[in-house]
Amino acid sequence: MLIELLTLFPEFFASPLSQSMLSRAQAQGAVEFRVLNLRDFTHDRHKVVDDRPFGGGPGMVLKIEPLVEAIRAVREQDPEVRVILLSPQGALFSQDKARELAGRKHLLLICGHYEGVDDRVHFYIDEALSMGDYILTGGEIPALAVVDAVTRLLPGVLGGEGAVEEESFQTGLLEYPHYTRPRDFEGFDVPEILLSGDHARIQRWRREESLRRTARLRPDLLEKTVLDAADREFLANLTDSAKKD
Repeated sequence: MLIELLTLFPEFFASPLSQSMLSRAQAQGAVEFRVLNLRDFTHDRHKVVDDRPFGGGPGMVLKIEPLVEAIRAVREQDPEVRVILLSPQGALFSQDKARELAGRKHLLLICGHYEGVDDRVHFYIDEALSMGDYILTGGEIPALAVVDAVTRLLPGVLGGEGAVEEESFQTGLLEYPHYTRPRDFEGFDVPEILLSGDHARIQRWRREESLRRTARLRPDLLEKTVLDAADREFLANLTDSAKKD
C-alpha cells in the first residue's frame, strides 16, 4: 500500500513514521509513506497557500489552487487513489472505515489547517473524515491516526491475524483485560481462571469480560454487535444484578 500525506509541515511526520510498527511495516514492504509539501504546488515567489476568507471573519483559509494541483498531480500517477480530507466536518473515523481503507492500494490524506480549507475542495476529493467532536490545530494528528489504524491491519504487519481479531472494536466490543507477571502486585491478584490452563473456560471468561466492560463503558456498541444466546444471557444477568444493587 502507498499512503501519501499532503501537509504544510512535512517535518511533522519524520519521527512518527520512522518508529515502532510503522517503521517495521515499511521495512517489510507492507506500506510506503510519502509526505508532500503543499507549498510545492504553488507558483508565486513566496509559496503562499492561504488567504483571508471572503465575507470577512477571523483567521486564514487554505487556497483551492494548490490543493487541487496537488490532488491532480497524484491522480495523474494513479487514477484509483482514494483522496481523503481530514476535517471536523467529515464522517467519524471508525474501525470499520480503517478496515475499508486497508483494502485500498493507495491513499492521499490531506491535512487541513488554519480556519479550514476552501470548501470547493469537496468537488475534488472522495471523502472527508473526522476524529471526533473536538478541535485540533491541523489535520496532521488525525492523519497519523488514520495511518496507524490502517497500517496495522495490513497483512503480516502485526505478525498474524489473531493479534488483530481480538482487539477492541474488531468484534464490536471493547477488549477484555490483560495481565502479566507478577501474579500478585500490592495485593491485586491476577484472576485465577487465567492460570488454570483451561483454554475453553479462559476464552469464555474473556468474552464475558468484554461484554461486561462494553456494557459499563460503551453500551452503545452492544446495539451493533452480533450476540449469541450465551452472550444475551450473560448481559441479562448483568442487568438483573445491577437492578438488585
